[in-house]
Amino acid sequence: MRKAVILLSGGLDSATTLAIAKDAGYDCHALSFRYGQRHASELVAASQIAKQFGVSAHKTIPLDLGNIGGSALTDLSIQVPQEPTEGIPVTYVPARNTIFLSVALGWAEVLKATDIFIGVNAVDYSGYPDCRPEFITAFSLLANLATKAGVEGARYKIHTPLIDLSKADIIRKGLNLNLDYSLTLSCYTADDQGRACGKCDSCRLRREGFEAAEVADPTHYQ
Repeated sequence: MRKAVILLSGGLDSATTLAIAKDAGYDCHALSFRYGQRHASELVAASQIAKQFGVSAHKTIPLDLGNIGGSALTDLSIQVPQEPTEGIPVTYVPARNTIFLSVALGWAEVLKATDIFIGVNAVDYSGYPDCRPEFITAFSLLANLATKAGVEGARYKIHTPLIDLSKADIIRKGLNLNLDYSLTLSCYTADDQGRACGKCDSCRLRREGFEAAEVADPTHYQ
């Protein structure tokens, strides 16, 4: 079995990505971050999902991006919007996916794995610049230039199986792979019990996805 590192936040998209990687036969190593996010209860969800799919390892790495701030997800003085906004929203965390993928790349090199999975989506998403295909292409180039393994001939691949899927299609794919979406948590302001607010942008996209897929929404709301 080929080893792969899977970025696992505990949300709907990352959980579906893990299910896809597992179904494809990869030896999955899940990677989560405690990065100073206000919705840290998502890490409980990540742990439960990792157990459900029997990953070979699950690391949760502390990395406090709250020290640089600049996002409603890491700075409590910035309010999380409860209505759709124009442009890149304040819930964008500066360089988050670049940082996360860099750590995943480091672990992959240690594991002698060349496959990294990330659940970015460029269809039903919040407009974050680090969820676009152009970013993934650029990071793939970096991965093969900036590592010892890459210089010695390894070729890293950043897998983005959800990049061009609607939220409804993502949900249907996860259900076909027996993913229990009641374990996932996508809310930006979830409480300590893991209950979603039902109002933030992430909750809105998630709820609309279940409606479009014509399946019951298993989200636990406040």
